[in-house]
Amino acid sequence: MARNAKRWLGWVLFVILPLARAPLLRAFPQTQSLKGQVVTDKDAPIPNAVCSLNGHNLPQGNLQTTTDERGNFDFPGLMPGTYSLTCAAVGRQPVSKPGIEVVAGKLLSALHIALPLEVFRQEITVHAHAGQPTSAEVAPPSSFSAHELMTLPLAELKFTAALPLVPGVVRTPDGKLNIKGTPEEQGLLLVDGADLVDPVTGAFSVEVPIDNIEELLVYKSPYMAEYGRFSGGLTVIQTKPPLDLWHWELNDVIPDVFIEQGHIQGIQGDAPRFYLTGPLIKNRLNFSESFIYDLNRAFVEGLPWPKNISRREGVSSFTHFQLILSPRNLVSANVRIFPARREFDNISALIPESASSNYGQRGYSIGGIDRFMTHSGDILTTLFQATEFDTYAHGQGAGPMLITPNGFAGNYFNAYQRFANQEEVQETYELGVKNWAGAHHVQIGGEYFRRAYTGTTNSDTELITNVPGDVLGRISFSGLVHLSDEDTQFEAYGQDHWAVNDSLNIDYGLRFSNENIGSPAAFAPRFGFVYSPSRTGRTVIHGGAGIFYNRIAMLAADYAENPSRTISLFAPDGTPLGPPETYLNAYQITSPEGRPIAVTHNSLGATPYDRTWSMEVDQELRPNWLLRASYLGSRGLGEFLVNPESLADGSHAYLLTNGGASRYQEFESTLRWRTAEKVDVNFSYVHSTTRGDLNTLGALYVPFEEPIIRPNYFADLPSDVPNRVITWGEFAAPWGLTLSPVFDIHTGFPYSSYDVYQNYVGPPDGRRFPRFYSLDFKISKDFHLPFLKIGFFKRHKFRGALQIYDITNHQNPVDVYNNIASPFYAHLIGFQHLTFNAYFDLIY
Repeated sequence: MARNAKRWLGWVLFVILPLARAPLLRAFPQTQSLKGQVVTDKDAPIPNAVCSLNGHNLPQGNLQTTTDERGNFDFPGLMPGTYSLTCAAVGRQPVSKPGIEVVAGKLLSALHIALPLEVFRQEITVHAHAGQPTSAEVAPPSSFSAHELMTLPLAELKFTAALPLVPGVVRTPDGKLNIKGTPEEQGLLLVDGADLVDPVTGAFSVEVPIDNIEELLVYKSPYMAEYGRFSGGLTVIQTKPPLDLWHWELNDVIPDVFIEQGHIQGIQGDAPRFYLTGPLIKNRLNFSESFIYDLNRAFVEGLPWPKNISRREGVSSFTHFQLILSPRNLVSANVRIFPARREFDNISALIPESASSNYGQRGYSIGGIDRFMTHSGDILTTLFQATEFDTYAHGQGAGPMLITPNGFAGNYFNAYQRFANQEEVQETYELGVKNWAGAHHVQIGGEYFRRAYTGTTNSDTELITNVPGDVLGRISFSGLVHLSDEDTQFEAYGQDHWAVNDSLNIDYGLRFSNENIGSPAAFAPRFGFVYSPSRTGRTVIHGGAGIFYNRIAMLAADYAENPSRTISLFAPDGTPLGPPETYLNAYQITSPEGRPIAVTHNSLGATPYDRTWSMEVDQELRPNWLLRASYLGSRGLGEFLVNPESLADGSHAYLLTNGGASRYQEFESTLRWRTAEKVDVNFSYVHSTTRGDLNTLGALYVPFEEPIIRPNYFADLPSDVPNRVITWGEFAAPWGLTLSPVFDIHTGFPYSSYDVYQNYVGPPDGRRFPRFYSLDFKISKDFHLPFLKIGFFKRHKFRGALQIYDITNHQNPVDVYNNIASPFYAHLIGFQHLTFNAYFDLIY
């Protein structure tokens, strides 16, 4: 009996206990493993990449691991829930993959994480394009890829020629670039994170070889606190990193010929480009070299041939080394040289060769970047760069300059030499993603920036004449003077990219700057957000506001040292209209009674700054169609301007003050149609207003000094274009052809009228050129030569292109007779017309 009882008890325990245990087993979650591989954008494995997994079920909210030699990673033992994964590696952009669902009993698919090349912007970005409207950037930039720069019909194969394709960027007839209503010297150009502008003027005078550009970005309102020292637009260039495979290109090897009066008159231009990259030490040290020799003769319509040619010659070289010290430590070094000279640089239909100025520059820069990634995924970046930049300008000979109702004559009056240098050191610490009420991407940094220059300036006599040649005015100068100054800035910032949830991202930060010749303590707060009201992400709202402090112009720091001007006015018969008046150069301060007082010691006051805010809505209409509508408002304050004043003691002076201001408002609507490979087209309409003080320091002294300084007015600025339609794109056509059109139509630029004494007549900038209209086109094709399928030619590919400007031959005028004493008053001159160029490249 006892034996049977034990047998029954055994059967009960054998059957009942497993059944009773089954609910207990189901009560404990079944864990899963998350596996994957981290690779480059060319599918090469990335060893020692840091991958961070975030989720509420993890200890302390996150786990981290590094990839093995094949780029593989593994997170075992994950409980059911939602996770986000971020992988990063030195020299690569971090990539995040949110919304990873771990479900009990369901195996996870292996992940494939491709890390693109590092772009020297420190924010996490998802580039917006049709079909993918969501962006983590609060103010997405306009961007151009290396491919687009090569295929678009640019006036020159230079990055500056692509900038006017951006809505809100215009190039005025005098050649100046303006971004959101401000000239380029108030903006900033960053190349691989380092400042690369003229240290004295701030102009974009350094050319970057176009074959070395990976991506060109244009920000009108960058709300990240990491960016500073500008009050206008920000242009960012990311260069191509050296490759670990040998590759070379020889481009644009066929010179352009000049045909005039039915005969070939010589070479119009030649700009051969050479690019070479490859490993010097396998898997350790890579190298690249990009070199351009630029020879160009630009022909100016409105002047008689052959006295209508502006000649340009220069060299641009960029040498780049990249050293892989370890999988977590990447060091790069670069050397740039950029000599150039331009003969008859400011020639126009109203300025003949004899009255124009030559320009030249010599310079180089040496820099380096050290990027180190910690085991926790934090990134420490150290950047340094030293630049030497020397410039000169002078006229064509001796003798006075003649200012007539029909334009300039004689000899250009001013000559200068400047020897400048600039050093900058940046230190940036970028923390890995931290989870607290969302995901935080925090970055802090500091910067030391120094500029200095010495030089001379000298001006000869100017004569104001009427049409018959009677001298009505004489402007003489005090003679040669020596100029010099130095500026040092210390800056620090902190910023956080806060991904609150899948629908809302917030950027906020603060930048502090100290400038020894400007504001001793300037605080620039920045804020922006990105919000998607729907789960589909087809509608995205961007917005932000910020303060942007510029840097003091070096020409303002020693302004009082410039030569004085003595002005004498005469009647047509030579009778003096009054005693000569001598105008000193001085800084203006205000007396307790509110009167202007001239002082010669440096009294610059606060650093100029800008207040900008914007709002943007992106709407995906269809999978390949994206509509964007945006508004941007900008107010520039504290700008340096020059105004002629009569002082209480009876003396006269050109007073420099930082009381200038400007206003810019812009409404933009853009429609982008993009398919996978066949079509990429942008249609944009911009309505804008640009007003401000006319006598800014940059307007009067950059790139050349103005011969006449008139009273200042607040009016439409020369870059004011109320209405503009700009369209550009790329089409893949049969037979391997690529078709790239650019269509641009906009309101004509404003101009002023003057009397015979060169005084304003009517409101400044009160008249306008006629509407501008242009359609340009480029056809390109990569090919092999069928009759040379042997040896060298069999292994190489060629690229040919035909580029046509102003296909409709609309003949837009560049100049106008704007003096009411001229018999040609209001007549347009300098019409542009249809031209074409051909290109031929050899690619290894």
